Amino acid sequence: MENVLRPLVVVGGAVLLTLLIGWVTDRLLRKADERHHETPLWGLLRRARIPYQLVLCVGLLRGAYDQVIRDPRIEAAVGRILTLVLIGSVAWLMIRIAAAVVETSYSHYARAHRDPARVRRVRTQVSLIMRVVSAIVGVVAVAAMLLTFPAMRAAGASLLASAGIIGIVAGVAAQSTLGNMFAGFQIAFGDMVRIGDTVVVDGEWGTVEEVTLTFLTVRTWDERRLTMPVSYFVSKPFENWSRGTPQMTGIVFWHLDHSAPLDAMRDKLRDILRACPAWDGRAYNLVVTDTTPSTMEVRALMTAKDADDVWTVRVEVREQMIRWLADEHPYALPRVSTAEAELPPARSPVRLDGRTTGQDGRNGDGPVRSYGHGRGAAARTASRDRAYDSPHAGPGRS
Repeated sequence: MENVLRPLVVVGGAVLLTLLIGWVTDRLLRKADERHHETPLWGLLRRARIPYQLVLCVGLLRGAYDQVIRDPRIEAAVGRILTLVLIGSVAWLMIRIAAAVVETSYSHYARAHRDPARVRRVRTQVSLIMRVVSAIVGVVAVAAMLLTFPAMRAAGASLLASAGIIGIVAGVAAQSTLGNMFAGFQIAFGDMVRIGDTVVVDGEWGTVEEVTLTFLTVRTWDERRLTMPVSYFVSKPFENWSRGTPQMTGIVFWHLDHSAPLDAMRDKLRDILRACPAWDGRAYNLVVTDTTPSTMEVRALMTAKDADDVWTVRVEVREQMIRWLADEHPYALPRVSTAEAELPPARSPVRLDGRTTGQDGRNGDGPVRSYGHGRGAAARTASRDRAYDSPHAGPGRS
């Protein structure tokens, strides 16, 4: 009976004590969070209550299990399992605490600085730092778990002796991965691209959604996700519309008839922009930038405070201007002419002596012989060509 009750008492006591300590700790953190609204640290620490209680429970069982189990083989196996769980739960707790501290620091920085570009830069750096910290803690935890096995401790010396060769082989094998990792650090701390930036990559317009040590995710305007290696942004050019000041200038083109009312279009553009909330009021313009035999190219410029607003302004101006032209000035829209072409004026006939005659068949020397009135321009040209081609006729002969 004692062999059954003692394990139940130890396990049940550890669980009850863990729940009690966890509940008290959670109450204290909740009160601290209610008292200090300016910092989210205490509320974020409450997210670590599960690994915290797991550490408490496993720690209590690890300290008392040898008083319950009498079989040496079972005792060793249970002790190793509890040790492995304890190492993993401690690593989990450390990651949650580090995340709470880093997130709190970022929140303080975001409230203290109103520059969106600097805030996005710090957010990118913070996310990468957290990933590095998580990776380091995970590697250390796995190494600690492996070192609990005697065989792994015996192999430690040989592993250290061959670390140089393994490092060289791993570096050659993982060259692209290491390159992406260094590129990730360069992006994070070189302020090249940040989370929330509006970029154009390979002709795709979108917003940077996630930056890791190896890849970067761009959310396009149609909610697709482009996942690209971070080395791309180090080795190839791309457009970053959010770098520097977020203000932008939008462009709208129309191809219109040459008779389009440009002055009225400028007044209409001003009215459209004044009624558009996305226009920031800095500047606008409308000019003719090119012309073709059938149309002319009209360009309108307008400003906005960021990339999203400049897109809204462009589509609003394009739509309303086309609708206004179709309703008020339909002749200004491009069209295909189906009328007969205008013939050029008739050229004066050429005499065989090289002199030209006027429209009435005369020249400066007086009356001359004219060609038959019933023959057209083609007949006169053919007669002249035959005269020049004849072997008995030449210039000046009739």
